[in-house]
Amino acid sequence: MFGKYKKRSHISDAKIREILKCFCLDLTATNTSKMTNVSRVTINRYFDRFRKIILLSDEKFFASAGEFELDESYFGAKRVRGKRGRGAVGKTPVFGVL
Repeated sequence: MFGKYKKRSHISDAKIREILKCFCLDLTATNTSKMTNVSRVTINRYFDRFRKIILLSDEKFFASAGEFELDESYFGAKRVRGKRGRGAVGKTPVFGVL
């Protein structure tokens, strides 16, 4: 079933299904490795493969959508002088997609 995703792998299909289930539940690689007794590096590799497969399956959507423009800004009170590096405290972040 998962033969095309695991070239020269010694992990069973049941273990890969378990990794995929953890990926769908949005668990971290560390937690997944503890649950499945598989190396975290291997889990990261499989998670990356799953993301690439999702990207390739959604490629038609990205190709037909055209161009995207992204912008971010902070709204709130004027900045307080003397607070170096703390300019966004108390401000509302706004993220726009056009």
